[in-house]
Amino acid sequence: MKLRVRLNKLLPLLGVAALLAAAAPRAAKLGYDYKKGGTWNYETLYAPFDFPILKTSEEMMEEMDKASGVRVPYYRYSDEATRSAIHKAASLDLGEYGPAVLQALGVIMERGVVSDDSVPEGNGVIYIQKDKRAVKVPAAEVSGLSAARESLLSEVRKAGVLQAADSLLQASSVAQLIVPNLEYDEQITDAVNDENVRSISPTEGFVSAGQLIVSKGEIITADIARILDSYKREYEASVGRSGPVYLNLLGNILVALILVVLLALSILFSGKSFFEDTRYFYIVFVFTLFAGLIMLMVRFNENLLYLAPLTLCAMFLQAFVRARVIVPVYIISLLPLLVYADQGAPLFVIFLTGGMVSIYGSRHLVQGWKQFLLALLNFSSMALVYIALRLTGGDGGIFLNDLLRLLVAALLAVFMYPLIYLFEKIFNLVSNSRLAELADTSNRVLRELEQKAPGTFQHSLQVMNMADAAARAIDANPLLLRVGALYHDIGKLNNPMCFIENESLLNKPDDQKYHSGLSPEQSAEDIIKHVSDGVEAARSHRLPAVVVDFIRTHHGTTLTGYFWGKHLSAGGSPEDRSRFVYPGPAPTTKEQIILMLCDSIEAASRTLTEHTPEAYSAFVEKIVKGKMDQGQFNDADISIKELNLLKEAIKNYIAQMHHGRVAYPHTKRNILTSKK
Repeated sequence: MKLRVRLNKLLPLLGVAALLAAAAPRAAKLGYDYKKGGTWNYETLYAPFDFPILKTSEEMMEEMDKASGVRVPYYRYSDEATRSAIHKAASLDLGEYGPAVLQALGVIMERGVVSDDSVPEGNGVIYIQKDKRAVKVPAAEVSGLSAARESLLSEVRKAGVLQAADSLLQASSVAQLIVPNLEYDEQITDAVNDENVRSISPTEGFVSAGQLIVSKGEIITADIARILDSYKREYEASVGRSGPVYLNLLGNILVALILVVLLALSILFSGKSFFEDTRYFYIVFVFTLFAGLIMLMVRFNENLLYLAPLTLCAMFLQAFVRARVIVPVYIISLLPLLVYADQGAPLFVIFLTGGMVSIYGSRHLVQGWKQFLLALLNFSSMALVYIALRLTGGDGGIFLNDLLRLLVAALLAVFMYPLIYLFEKIFNLVSNSRLAELADTSNRVLRELEQKAPGTFQHSLQVMNMADAAARAIDANPLLLRVGALYHDIGKLNNPMCFIENESLLNKPDDQKYHSGLSPEQSAEDIIKHVSDGVEAARSHRLPAVVVDFIRTHHGTTLTGYFWGKHLSAGGSPEDRSRFVYPGPAPTTKEQIILMLCDSIEAASRTLTEHTPEAYSAFVEKIVKGKMDQGQFNDADISIKELNLLKEAIKNYIAQMHHGRVAYPHTKRNILTSKK
């Protein structure tokens, strides 16, 4: 590559590294890898500082359930109701028993009276707000209205009125003055109980500096694992952040550079052709999108990772890129999970499995309602891995919330999949689903080709099948080649009679041949014109740019050999050679090379008179050598090894095309039947 081209490919990678370093978490990570039930293989660990022991998620959930199940009611005390009842009682003619009755009434009202339908249940406590202060009191001290009125007699007797107390109270109707002075407040009750749930302490116990945490070789029990988890959380929350900032930044930069280098190598190993078109920028974009998403989630809220539609990364890649590129790029995109996330290893395995399932499933389940089947398949695979990892963890705890998050992640991947059509436009790519549509021979363009140029259509079908077989031999893109082969000659629609494969089918026996009476220069011009006509037709039918490239390059810069030979035989000047050369450009990708060879070989194979393996081999070698001699492979991304594999595949295909058949003898019965 030229220096400018290299810089154009290198600068995006440096930009990606800078973005990932900026998105990476700022806290340092504790450098211990341990598992409950495993062995502590590091040095004996003592607590370097004081830290609290955190409760497990199960313990917190249990305490919160208990707290939410114990509901403490909240009441507002009414001084006005109490004063009104006592004032009315004081106005009655109670004689010498007046003070005792007022005292008893005050005691009952002070304790609190509620309506009969609001009496607190059980023997617990309640909140009573008096003078802007809420106090807890035993629920048994509060009386319902009926019970309070009945208790007035006993309270009066306690005050010293022993005789005729009941007749006095009945005559004066003092008991009827008792009214509810406690009002139940449901809103404050809910708020207070919610606060109680939130106030549950997340810690239980304390580890002092210098205290032994775990010894080398010791089995990590549940208690030790909880202490280690607490130490890790405290270290990363405080000690890790208090260290030198530049060291953390330097580490993030190095990690980002390593990820980018791995990405570049994975693309390079898959073929240099990726650096020659917009697929390279698309791969870099997808990697940056998902690797950056992981880093940002770890940095701001690691709990959201289960909700992340990371399998969408594999689906985005699968739409435009070959399988051998998808897997390494997807794995590298998930590596930040291992580097930064606390539960990185389980998450990595979960999403790696989901991604592999999505890569395979999206080949068949991306149309219509089948996308939801793909989401279900994706979720089932991730859920199975999650359950397996939880069970191997030793505690066997399966969290429904995690499974629900994985389900949401699978659904999000399906809902966001249509973004590939936006990326298709932005990066000038063509998706596999779009290629599948174009490869359907019942579409309007190909039906028109079949009707107007039937010979060309049949030739295109033969080239398609040959190219498909050749593509599989060297790991080229078979689907892309099938489309390129079907459309490479659509320029012949403008003048189908100019080409011999149509002339023999469309002409009547007494019709004049198209090239009769034309000079070699005129014939070559008409033949060559089908390339520019094809480009124009492809653009008018809005075919993707990659298909247009097949049309432009399928003859490269080769000669129209037949008419060039006629020109020279007729005494034409060799200086007129440019008039007999296709405009090109020459092929640059494996797929374009394959189409050029299959197009020439399929057309020329019809002239073969000898059908032996040796004849097929010599024939293919001659065609390939002729293309090489004309410099058609000079800029192509294909190796000598791949070219040899390609030739062998084409030779085998030609042998299959011209395989022998058993000659059935004419029996007497057949002869008689034929005479009838």
